[in-house]
Amino acid sequence: MSDVYKRLQDALSCIRRKTDFVPSVALVLGSGLGGFAEEIKVECEIEYSEIDNFPVSTVQGHSGKFIFGDLDGVNIVCMKGRVHYYEGYSMEQVVMPIRLMSLMGAKTLFLTNASGGINPDFSAGDFMLINDHISNFVPNVLIGKNIDELGLRFPDMTDIYNTSLREIIKQEAKKLSIPLKEGVYVQLTGPSYESPAEIRMLGRMGADAVGMSTVCEAIAANHMCMDICAVSCISNLAAGIAKHPLTHEEVQETADRVAVDFRRLVKASIKAIAERK
Repeated sequence: MSDVYKRLQDALSCIRRKTDFVPSVALVLGSGLGGFAEEIKVECEIEYSEIDNFPVSTVQGHSGKFIFGDLDGVNIVCMKGRVHYYEGYSMEQVVMPIRLMSLMGAKTLFLTNASGGINPDFSAGDFMLINDHISNFVPNVLIGKNIDELGLRFPDMTDIYNTSLREIIKQEAKKLSIPLKEGVYVQLTGPSYESPAEIRMLGRMGADAVGMSTVCEAIAANHMCMDICAVSCISNLAAGIAKHPLTHEEVQETADRVAVDFRRLVKASIKAIAERK
């Protein structure tokens, strides 16, 4: 047993001492979606600090706990607050929560985040369904000896953001009359925002939005054969596109402004995805 897998099993044992809840869907709440937990009929909450070897978020606006419960008949584990590579954690630690939710039993992973818009057709407050990503700018989470208990050495990445799930989300957005863009997300390390020259480079590479999370989580989940979908809130226009300096406060303000529609879309999509199963 590898050291990484042993740490995962130790963390899972901590959780199982508190709850035997088995989720079907795992949800990661990005900036502005913290209030989504109010939609869940809670059965159990576990603080990250109560779990052996578990990283704890240090970012303003990110709580730090797992919420287990019922979302309109769907067993869900909700990650309220994520950890980021820029906080000084290793990639192994950053994706530990994703791997752990898979080991709890979740087969579907729904990722959300706040991002900077690169596509000139985007505006602050838009929602973007992620259909692909660019991961070259952060270390690949699978570097090192493969953990055979989790997945294959060379996992395919052709359809990492599951086509069927994307179609469901688009249908639910249409039913709710919520405009939904679609595009490619790129993860950089942060914590500094990108320079205007970097944004021009990313745009020419095909990126529509940029952020500091999500891609590494999707790779880890794909390695474990989870079905993955992701929606990003365009919280600001990226550097050089926006005509003012970028701030974390702007990100939070925009995410809060559109939080009601974001919550509606995520809730309806999770229910529809579960019914498809």
